[in-house]
Amino acid sequence: MQNFRFIPTALLALVSIAGCSSVPENSRLNEARSDYNDAQNTPRVVKLAPTELKQAGDALAKANDASAKNEDEARVTHLAYLAKQRIAVAQETAKQKEAETAVTNAGTERNRIRLDARTQEADKAQRKAEVSQRRAEDSQQQADASQRRAENSQREADASQQQAAMSQQQAEMSQQQTRDAEKRNEQLEAQLKDLNAKKTDRGLVITLGDILFDTNKADLKSGASRSLKKIAGFLTQYPQRMAKIEGFTDNTGCADYNQDLSDRRANAVRASLVDMGIGSERITTQGFGKDSPIASNDTASGRQMNRRVEIIVSDDKGNVSSR
Repeated sequence: MQNFRFIPTALLALVSIAGCSSVPENSRLNEARSDYNDAQNTPRVVKLAPTELKQAGDALAKANDASAKNEDEARVTHLAYLAKQRIAVAQETAKQKEAETAVTNAGTERNRIRLDARTQEADKAQRKAEVSQRRAEDSQQQADASQRRAENSQREADASQQQAAMSQQQAEMSQQQTRDAEKRNEQLEAQLKDLNAKKTDRGLVITLGDILFDTNKADLKSGASRSLKKIAGFLTQYPQRMAKIEGFTDNTGCADYNQDLSDRRANAVRASLVDMGIGSERITTQGFGKDSPIASNDTASGRQMNRRVEIIVSDDKGNVSSR
């Protein structure tokens, strides 16, 4: 008996806590609390249906706890409904047991008649209790289905969170790749500066003056290797890049001679780079003779500037624009 008197105290505490909340009270929950209070104050229920009354108290405690935690309103309503059904079961069970006790203690026909009436009432109460029990079981099944849906939603949320984490990781990888690319570009800029390369519409152009060759010759001077080693080192470090070597002369002499000389000089530079380990398939050559001067051929300094070899470096995809 003392164990069950503790339950109202706990429930009253939960009700008090819920009352302090700013969330509106659930009407179904208030009904369940009122029904349970009535059952607690009914001696025959306390005496004859203690187990059912405890089950009702446990069910009401769950509803109060859900309300105190501000859980979904539908779930609070559902738990309150289950509590009301448990209370009804306790009340009807008490009535039935009271009727059964009356039958056992009946000693007179009058009491038997009265007992018959009470037995009929108990049968009704039992049927009502069974209906309530079935409804409670149906509600429990619905609650289980709701729980399964909630678990599925949680799994979907976990999957979404995992996807978000993967996206974050990919974003961080992309940022790292961007930083790596910027670092490579800085290194590339430094190397190009050392090679005196210029950015043009055609791409990166490295210009080698006629100091590579003796007059009217296509054989590289011994001092030319230093500049070509830098270019070979650059192409080795960036194997995805191709190179096109173009030879040019001034306008001294006939066009055919200058064309041949520009071809041979471009090929000489190519051969030297291949000897330094650059794949021949990465290098193409073309001579332009006296065409495409970059200075006036009327002066010695202008003609010297026109006698040159240009190396056009491709982009990262190996593309070299045509002149």
